Amino acid sequence: MSDAIKHECGIALLRLKKPLQHYREKYGTSFYALGKMYLLMSKQVNRGQDGAGLANIKLDVEPGNRYISRQRSNAPNPIKDLFEKVTLRFKDLHEVEKGDPAWLKKNHGFTGEVFLGHLRYGTYGGNGIEQCHPFLRQNNWMSRNLVVAGNFNMTNVDELFETLIELGQHPKEKADTVTVLEKIGHFLDVENQEVFDKYNLLGYSNVKISEKIHHELNVGNILKRSAQHWDGGYAIGGMLGHGDAFVLRDPNGIRPAFYYEDDEVAVVASERPVVQTAFNLEPEAVQELPPGHAFIIKADGRTSLEEIRKPEEKKSCSFERIYFSRSNDKDIYRERMALGAKLVPLIMEAIDQDLDNAVFSFIPNTAETSFYGLIKEIENEHNRRKIARIQELGGKASAEEIERLLTQRLRIEKVAIKDAKQRTFITQDSDRDDMVASVYDITYGTVNPGVDTLVMIDDSIVRGTTLKKSILRILDRLGPKKIVVVSSAPQIRYPDCYGIDMAKMGDFIAFQAAAALHADRGTKDQMDMIYRKCKEQEHAPKEQVKNYVQEVYAPFTTEEINAKISELLRPDGIQAEVQIIYQTVEGLHEAVPGHTGDWYFTGNYPTPGGNKVVNRAFIYYMEGRNERAY
Repeated sequence: MSDAIKHECGIALLRLKKPLQHYREKYGTSFYALGKMYLLMSKQVNRGQDGAGLANIKLDVEPGNRYISRQRSNAPNPIKDLFEKVTLRFKDLHEVEKGDPAWLKKNHGFTGEVFLGHLRYGTYGGNGIEQCHPFLRQNNWMSRNLVVAGNFNMTNVDELFETLIELGQHPKEKADTVTVLEKIGHFLDVENQEVFDKYNLLGYSNVKISEKIHHELNVGNILKRSAQHWDGGYAIGGMLGHGDAFVLRDPNGIRPAFYYEDDEVAVVASERPVVQTAFNLEPEAVQELPPGHAFIIKADGRTSLEEIRKPEEKKSCSFERIYFSRSNDKDIYRERMALGAKLVPLIMEAIDQDLDNAVFSFIPNTAETSFYGLIKEIENEHNRRKIARIQELGGKASAEEIERLLTQRLRIEKVAIKDAKQRTFITQDSDRDDMVASVYDITYGTVNPGVDTLVMIDDSIVRGTTLKKSILRILDRLGPKKIVVVSSAPQIRYPDCYGIDMAKMGDFIAFQAAAALHADRGTKDQMDMIYRKCKEQEHAPKEQVKNYVQEVYAPFTTEEINAKISELLRPDGIQAEVQIIYQTVEGLHEAVPGHTGDWYFTGNYPTPGGNKVVNRAFIYYMEGRNERAY
């Protein structure tokens, strides 16, 4: 993606189901779980580089001994820093001590049976250590301790905050992480008290009641009460102090979660391939957590899938497939190839069907898979043309003519090179722009000046800033007649509110293009009318709010907006003609049929809170307020 955006987060939950000595004897290490957690987290580094955290709970610990460990890092390389801090305690131990899991569990942290890890991208708030998951809610009762980490954004934080106040709490801040933690924590307390009261009436001692609570605590019931009014996308993992654990997914399946279990482990992660890699599994062994369900692991090792919220229409985030998730998932790889293939008719039109004078490449590095799909489909088209030409020649074709046709190849080059290690350390804006322009470099001699059309594929174009300030300028140095930049994703027209850092209407080049078209055609009064409609329902309940921002785009075709985007992004002073092309929404759904969440492209939000967020974003734009809409 040429425009860097922050997005999503990653979670990993691991429960060892055998005695610790089993892993020592079978795998030759007392740190089997830590090794697996490192794999599960490092293979999800794409999901978060602002921070990392790890928590561990030990089972069956005697009173007076610590049973919860937590470490977090917001260092430049947080996963490396995190695990260095965690493992530092074992550095100077004797081999006999390292080889004794029971001794390690008694004397050192992060040697228990239940682990929860988190990778963070900060879509909101600061990047201090306090914002790093997992979050911990402590209590002197073992079963009232709560550890939570998740990949989530709630649209109705204000509403949830007020609910906590009505419960009599005094939250320390208004943030979805705090409200989620405290909401689960409240009903965890309630559930504990209900079990306590039941056995207290029967005359059980407090010690015996604690044992009953550990066994009978209904995690599903706690989650049903807690999540009743949540509006957002979420995959939330948690651990209770006595060893119960869970991962809960939102009813629309917006945020991803996958699980696997056998007689040794139960594991949940945000992406399927990381579980496959960590445990050497076939894809079919790793299951998708159904929307609205929780995967629950009791302290005694029993597991269950439980419906927590009634599943709604599945609207899994299509951006996961286009860009966020790793492409080594077999389905994602196939889908990204298909996204590239769907672009061929649009590209052929843009190059006037002239394959002889077209050079094909991609914006490094995440567009590479879509590029392969594009090239394979264009090669098919090229071959069809060769066959037709040979058929036209009939028996008159000479061996030389046939050889010339068969040896024709598409011109595929690695034109753009990204210097991933370069840092724009200069803070003055004018100098910074010069540095940004040098993040990418080009391979000289790949284009015939004044003759060739250069076709570059990107996986998505959000703001277009890097295209205008950097990429198009450096591509123009090659002297192409025309530069065609094609996005494998459709036009991003609306803010996300479920985990992607796209919150301001004015940031989207598609919205800028629509606003410019209104100005060109003298219809800016329509923007004012839409603003008034949004203001009229600003304080209405989210369930009653309609997305009026869709009316901004209604007068224009996709092609008209594409043309205006091309005009807006073409830098002053370059020689080449510039054309920007986007994937169609129909092409997206054909290529990625299982992930129909497309609200950032269409404005069709899966939850009522989304409509409220998009209207607020438009209000802020019209009022000149440079603020986030959630």
